[in-house]
Amino acid sequence: MNDMEVNEKKTPGKVFSIGEENPPIPGCTVSKAFGGDSGITYFSLAENTDISAEIYPYHKLMIVAEGSVEVYGNDGFSQKLCAGECIFTWTDVPVGMRTEEGSVYTEVCIEKESRMNEIIKAGEIFKLEDLVPYGEGKIVNMDVVHNDKMKLVVMAFDEGTGLSEHAAPGEAIIFALDGEAVIGYEGQDHAIRAGENFHFAKGGLHSVKATKKFKMALLLTLE
Repeated sequence: MNDMEVNEKKTPGKVFSIGEENPPIPGCTVSKAFGGDSGITYFSLAENTDISAEIYPYHKLMIVAEGSVEVYGNDGFSQKLCAGECIFTWTDVPVGMRTEEGSVYTEVCIEKESRMNEIIKAGEIFKLEDLVPYGEGKIVNMDVVHNDKMKLVVMAFDEGTGLSEHAAPGEAIIFALDGEAVIGYEGQDHAIRAGENFHFAKGGLHSVKATKKFKMALLLTLE
């Protein structure tokens, strides 16, 4: 494994793609931290690279943006994740990641004492968008996991519903999962569609308005 680590400050306030912003480098794996010591990291794995199986004292939540990645471990355990899919790994057992075609994913380190929604089962592949249903005229929320450093929430907005302007207590990333919406940020509107991302700075004033039915995940750092 050839492993390179980068920690850069992304400019907030624009729609972007995690995959396009973190393209794999041939023959390498690359990691880039987000939000200081929040435990959130972007990983880019070039084709035919491998992060060797190791034992971690915390869980990993992996959210795949592009390509595919195999999560593997002891006793023949293997799960292949494609774009849009997630997995919550076990703790205190060897866990490795490898890919044939290359992959870009977000990894969230989740401490044992974190509060994880019981609907999420370790070792099973799932999609964030499948966790919450749409409700007529409603916004449906689910807390997926949170601890003293971060919080992950999934939200489903019926068409025309939204969140009024408010400020983020820390840096945050939106994962647009389904449909379309307009993100208001510091006085400017930004259209966002499924598969795209948005970055809020700490204290950034923002709002959300669903122009169609819209689902998103919000990964928020807590400071």
